[in-house]
Amino acid sequence: MDFVGSGIRDAVTKGPVVDSVKSEASKTGGELRELKNSRVTPSTTTNNGQPLTHYHSLLYSLLSWEQPRATAVSYASVIGFIFAARYLPLLRWAFKFLYMSLGLTAAVEVAGHVILKQGIASSFRPRRYYTIPKETTEAVLEDLSQLLDFFLIEFQRILFAENVVHTVAAFTAAFTGYWLIRFIPLWGLAVLAVTTAYIGPLVYISNREIIDEQIENLQSIISSQTNQLKDLAGERTSQATGLMKQYVGDYSSKAQEYMGRRSASPETGKTKLVSPIVKGDANPEPVIKTEDFPVAPKVEPTSEPISHVVESVEQEKEREPLLAA
Repeated sequence: MDFVGSGIRDAVTKGPVVDSVKSEASKTGGELRELKNSRVTPSTTTNNGQPLTHYHSLLYSLLSWEQPRATAVSYASVIGFIFAARYLPLLRWAFKFLYMSLGLTAAVEVAGHVILKQGIASSFRPRRYYTIPKETTEAVLEDLSQLLDFFLIEFQRILFAENVVHTVAAFTAAFTGYWLIRFIPLWGLAVLAVTTAYIGPLVYISNREIIDEQIENLQSIISSQTNQLKDLAGERTSQATGLMKQYVGDYSSKAQEYMGRRSASPETGKTKLVSPIVKGDANPEPVIKTEDFPVAPKVEPTSEPISHVVESVEQEKEREPLLAA
């Protein structure tokens, strides 16, 4: 029996399979430590000279598969957490563990006071409650600030097209997500996004030469089309400019000819003064003067013979034309 037990123990603790598992575990641990040590601020900066964060180095080292075991472990961990959050009632389990532990503590404490006249749970109370050191809090806050700066800087670099390829890739991802969210649930979209983020760089690294060649061909096609469009736009602009110059020249010559004709005729240059029209009556009244009336007598009238009366009447008839005039 001892021989059989020792053989089983040796098969479990020793052998090629166990040695291989131990070797892979040690290699994975070493790559995880290297990945943690890669959190250094890179020497490169943005186009405007702003320094980057240490998360740029960490994410680059993680997604570029420099440590393949560490990257595979992180990918499996993220996917496992997404599926666990989808299919496992983690929140209910957390509340269940909380109420069971608190209920057990309260029951033990009450039972100790009733039976032993002494609290059992309170006897394990530490002399000083545990707190988070100030250095740890500052380190966590600093790390959180670096993480937020990483996302903010990368979003602005994509938004302001620091690298056109990255901007186009982000546009494609956003457009695809906009249409897929209508058919795929949120957790499925999260799995697809994580898989693309991890597997995409691996596919590029494995086929870098072919992909770079295709990208160069695409850039050359785009540049040639752009140059062709520029030449066509320049040609159309020159034609439009020539037509405008021709029209302007024609109109200016016509205007000069018209102005020359105007200056040649003397009457056209003169201005006619129009006298104001004063409205008057159609039949003006005659002006009556004092000379038109006979001279009033200055002496008392006396009886005169008829001949004198006739002479005076004839004189009055001779004055009538003067009154009509």
